[in-house]
Amino acid sequence: MIDPVMALLKTTTLLPTPTNTGKPANPTWASPIPTVIPDRPHYQLASETGTRTLWVVFIVMLISSAIFAGLSWSVPLQKRLFHVITTLITVFAALSYFAMATGHGTSLHHIVKKEPHDHVPDTHQNIYRQVFFARYIDWAITTPLLLLDLSILAGLSGVHIVITIVADVIMIVTGLFAAYGRESTPQKWGWYTIGCLAYLVVVWHLVYHGRNTAIRRASSVGNFYTAIAGFTLILWTLYPIVWGIADGARKMSVDREIIAYAILDILAKPVFGTWLLITHRRVPETQVDIGGWWTTGFTNEGQVRLDDDEGA
Repeated sequence: MIDPVMALLKTTTLLPTPTNTGKPANPTWASPIPTVIPDRPHYQLASETGTRTLWVVFIVMLISSAIFAGLSWSVPLQKRLFHVITTLITVFAALSYFAMATGHGTSLHHIVKKEPHDHVPDTHQNIYRQVFFARYIDWAITTPLLLLDLSILAGLSGVHIVITIVADVIMIVTGLFAAYGRESTPQKWGWYTIGCLAYLVVVWHLVYHGRNTAIRRASSVGNFYTAIAGFTLILWTLYPIVWGIADGARKMSVDREIIAYAILDILAKPVFGTWLLITHRRVPETQVDIGGWWTTGFTNEGQVRLDDDEGA
C-alpha cells in the first residue's frame, strides 16, 4: 500500500522534504519582509501653559519699564544714564515677549531622528520643534545694554567695553545658529562651543578688569559691583545650561523651556534693574554725571562764527 503523504512529498517541491539528520529541513522559499509603517510627524509646541507664561512675563517687563522710566524723572538729567539704559533693557524684553506670545517671533525647526531596526530597514521620525527666534533678537540687544550698565558702574575703559560687548554678541549669534543646526551634528555643537568660549571672554573682562577697576573707584563701588556682577554671571551661566537641555539635546519640553527662560529673564532684567537703580541712588560713588551733549544737546554756545569775525 502506498502512503499518500510520502507520495505527495516525492512529487512536489513546495514542501520541505524530511531528512534523517534530526534537524528541521530548510524551506525552499523566502520569508516575507515585515511591512514598516513610518510614524507621523511629531510636533513639539507650546501649550496654553507656555503661552500664558509669555503673556505674564510681557506684563512684568511692561510694568518694570514704566517704573524705571518714572524713577528717571526723580533725578537730574545728567544723572539718568543708568535709568535710561535699564529702562531700554525691559522695553526691548517686553517687545520680545509680546512677539512670542502672539506667535510672531517663532518658527518650526525640522528635525529628522533616525530609528535603527534589526531585521527591517531603518526608519526616520520627523520632528518639528518650536524655536523662538525673537528671544535671540532680544538677547542680542538687551545683554549688551546690561553689560554697558555693569561696565559703566565699574568704570571700565572703552577698549574693554567694546571687547566685552562684541564677545557677547558673538555668543548670542552662535547660539541662534546652533538652535537651527541639524540634530547631533558637529556643526550644531561647534556653534555651541564657540558661544561658550565667547562667554568666557565676557566673564574674564567682568571678573578681572571690571572688579579691579570698581575697587579702585571706591570700596563701596567695588563691593556693590562684586555682588551685582556675581549675581548676573550666575544667571548667565544657567542660560547655556537650559539651552543645552532644551534647544540643544531636546530633552526639555517647549513649555518647560519657556518657564525656565522666563524665570531667568525676570531675575536678570527687572530684578537686576531694581537693585541697580536703588543702590545707585543710595551710594553717591556709583553716580555718573554726564554733561555736554547728553544734557544740553548741540547748542551754539562756545562756537566760533566766521561770519561775525569777517564782518568785524
